[in-house]
Formats: sequence, structure tokens, C-alpha cells
Amino acid sequence: MSRMNVAAVAPEAYQAVLGLEKYLRTNVDHTVLELVKLRASMMNGCAFCVDMHSREALAAGESSRRLFAVAAWREAPFFDERERAALALTEAVTRLGEHGVPDDVWDAAAKVWSEKELADLLVAIATINVWNRISVSTRTEPPVEV
Repeated sequence: MSRMNVAAVAPEAYQAVLGLEKYLRTNVDHTVLELVKLRASMMNGCAFCVDMHSREALAAGESSRRLFAVAAWREAPFFDERERAALALTEAVTRLGEHGVPDDVWDAAAKVWSEKELADLLVAIATINVWNRISVSTRTEPPVEV
């Protein structure tokens, strides 16, 4: 059972994060955005977000095969260079260890994404991590029936 409804308790904060989400929907490639959201949500163990972003990606025409492969994207042949760079950056930013994002991960992303695209991608990764942390902390569950 959910511990709290952050949108109800802190609506201004919720709306601020929602503002980032609205920005991203018009500034980041939809396919890449859903892959990033799904990968970070898998890493963070956020069932609510894994469910939501899987369903949204399927509704937008993404194949179930690619979505299932996000968990093992390095070994899967289904992703192009830009998607792979985005997924690697997602993992590095989501884990963000003691030494930050490794140069090779950053350089690979900077090679295939413009500076503006890379900035937007970083904001997308940070934003899904905020949503994941809110949902996991409050034990937000996916809907039983959709």
C-alpha cells in the first residue's frame, strides 16, 4: 500500500517535476525517452514506472521485443548507436558512483548527440530518477487493471 500521495501533500513540488516531464516530451526523441525511463526504472526497482513506461512505449508503437531487451541491451542487437549511448549514460548517471560518469560513456554519448540533445538527455535521466525515488519511497504500485 502506498505510504503517501506526494502530488496531494506537496503539489507545488510535484508540479515542478511534472514541468520537467512536459519539457522533455517536446525536446527528447520519444523512443529514446521511453528507453531511458524504462532502463532507469528497472535499475531502481520501480515497478510503477516500469509498468507505466512499458505500456506507454507499447502504445506508441514500440515492439515488446525491444522493451524486454532493455534489461540486457548491451547483448541485444536491437538498438542503434544513439540508443546505446543513451542507455549507457542512463546507467552511469543512475548509478553515479564515486567517480561520476566515466569518460568513455560521456565521450560515446557526446559523439552521437549534440550538446543540446545531451543536455536534454541528462535532464531526462535525472527526471526519471526523481520519479523513481518518489515512487519507490512511497511504495506506489502499478494499477492492477489497465
